[in-house]
Amino acid sequence: MATETESDFALRSMAFSHNGHIPVKYSCEGEDINPPLEFGAVPEGTKSIALIMEDPDAPRGVFDHWVTWNISPNEAIAEKTNPGISGRNSFGKTGYGGPCPPSGVHRYFFRAYALDKQLGLMAGAGKKDLLDAMKGHVIAIAELMGLYSKKNKE
Repeated sequence: MATETESDFALRSMAFSHNGHIPVKYSCEGEDINPPLEFGAVPEGTKSIALIMEDPDAPRGVFDHWVTWNISPNEAIAEKTNPGISGRNSFGKTGYGGPCPPSGVHRYFFRAYALDKQLGLMAGAGKKDLLDAMKGHVIAIAELMGLYSKKNKE
């Protein structure tokens, strides 16, 4: 069983910096496609990566925008791709759902989990199922946070 350790594991995007603004292209006002992401200093022993993108500032509590797992630890995630196995987001769909806050600036956390195994979770599972399946298998966690507010007020 793996345990979380301090590491240099990192999650970056060429589209925006940590604490930076997520471009419109990746939101509900744009193309609503996932931004490019890359992993740095992937820990030794990592067999797969799980990724969760969530908005803790949503009016009704944490809103899940992207839930995916069994991503190759050796490849970057290209823009407009669907890596690994997709879970169900809070939109009730699988795959990526971009930022679309009703008002104000929201924070969007992308968290990558380096895992010591591939997960046997079925496509369409939710975030809770993923978190349960990852228990005892997380080697390290990397985080990238981007900000977004709607440009076109409705």
